Amino acid sequence: MNSIADIRKEYMRESLNEGDVELDPFLQFTRWWKEALASDITEVNAMTLATCNASGIPSARTVLLKDYDNKGFVFYTNYQSRKAQDIAENPFATLLFFWKELERQVRIEGRIEKVDEKESEEYFHSRPEGSRIGAWSSPQSTVIQNRDVIENNVKNYTEKFSSMPIPRPPHWGGYRVTPVHIEFWQGRPSRLHDRILYSLEGTEWLIRRLAP
Repeated sequence: MNSIADIRKEYMRESLNEGDVELDPFLQFTRWWKEALASDITEVNAMTLATCNASGIPSARTVLLKDYDNKGFVFYTNYQSRKAQDIAENPFATLLFFWKELERQVRIEGRIEKVDEKESEEYFHSRPEGSRIGAWSSPQSTVIQNRDVIENNVKNYTEKFSSMPIPRPPHWGGYRVTPVHIEFWQGRPSRLHDRILYSLEGTEWLIRRLAP
């Protein structure tokens, strides 16, 4: 077997030039998003969410993109989770998409805040029943004794809501990352990758190339 240091892949698929990108980063994201959807990518909406607490200690995990527009990128979670605690202490975050099949990354940096109640309600009630029960059943990020805690919670909440619509838990809802930087990364040979950075300056997006 090769050593870890010997593991490498040569990126050969495409290039990314300043003159070929959209002037608006959301339009550029949409272009890449459609290409990703059309490709054989498992969980194309999976993205890494990185946060920091008040002490500057970082934490990262994979979440799922559930919506985006020119206001930002939306995901949903438990408002009592570790990520939510980080956000309450330090309302800035980074999102990272890695679409290895296309040899592409998109990195999004910006301010993060809760979506309004209406958005959370609408999305919650669009979820499968099991996911709605799960939102009630999991005290996310807390220490539990064993798996039985979750299984018992599922059983109890399933019985509780058996004859009524499952309401959205008050501790569950969405966040939106409103970007100030969006970087598009295209893999290139010999690690000389293409990196195009959009930075929000006032109300205008400036486009710059970064060294690989």
